[in-house]
Amino acid sequence: MFSNCSRQFASQLKRFNSTLVIAEHNNESLLPITQNAITAAKKLGGDVSVLVAGTKCGPASEVLSKTGGLSKVLVAESEIFKGFTAESLTPLVLNAQKQFNYTHIVAGASAFGKALLPRIAAKLDVSPVSDVIAIKSPDTFVRTIYAGNAIQTLTAKDPIKVLTVRGTNFEPAALEGGSAGTETLSTEGCQNDLTVFISQELSKSDRPDLTSAKVVVSGGRGLKSGENFKLLYDLADKLNAAVGASRAAVDAGYVPNDLQVGQTGKIVAPDLYIAVGISGAIQHLAGMKDSKTIVAINKDPEAPIFQVADYGLVADLFKAVPELTQKL
Repeated sequence: MFSNCSRQFASQLKRFNSTLVIAEHNNESLLPITQNAITAAKKLGGDVSVLVAGTKCGPASEVLSKTGGLSKVLVAESEIFKGFTAESLTPLVLNAQKQFNYTHIVAGASAFGKALLPRIAAKLDVSPVSDVIAIKSPDTFVRTIYAGNAIQTLTAKDPIKVLTVRGTNFEPAALEGGSAGTETLSTEGCQNDLTVFISQELSKSDRPDLTSAKVVVSGGRGLKSGENFKLLYDLADKLNAAVGASRAAVDAGYVPNDLQVGQTGKIVAPDLYIAVGISGAIQHLAGMKDSKTIVAINKDPEAPIFQVADYGLVADLFKAVPELTQKL
């Protein structure tokens, strides 16, 4: 009897829920993690709305309006949002929350989400729930802690739940099958004089994006220099793969930090992950251990990376990688 009452209450609770997803985009198109966040939001039950804020974000909002399962798309266009800074977006999200009384606010656990949502949570005086990997109910979530070494299930009692979700744990929502209405959101109060966006430099590559690639080849400190990363670039070209790196390689200056895979870098879960010259520190494993197949190449047979690898090759990478590339 108690179990039936609990299920009925949970069902009623889901009907009263409403979730706001913060879209991550470049004005022209959505970043893939937005689709993962939408899937997570649908698991919360109730209405799901998406907020698209930018300078000329019409194309991104148009794509979202066709996504199934959304009740509305909120759009805010202004030069204020140039650079998508957390300082300018926070007042906008708070305006939306005040107007529509959302019970949940969701974004991807990317650099964007990790900068924005803690600020929103602080303004709402609630505790943010970060790195959610599963949703058990509208108030009970599963997340990773201690660099992925432990899994925590928690119940959030705050009236408004503010969540960042790990994209690799939720299937991307299909951008079709829907006809959500579009509504313009006021930008009043969003002007910010403390932070001004100046410019950004984006690295261009013909290779797939690291977070969405089906194959990733990553290098560590074992490569000994940035020039030696050419070995990985050649291998990646054969596999149509993205190239990543460990934090040690990034800190050593071998490659730029946008290639970093790990707890403080990018979280990836490709079909195939090849770790070359990477020892397997906890920080790195947290960012790639959900990969479907992991291959490790390292001359140290005691390297921790072999504990999570499906296939391990104890060999000198400077001999093994060129040979592998040649055979491919």
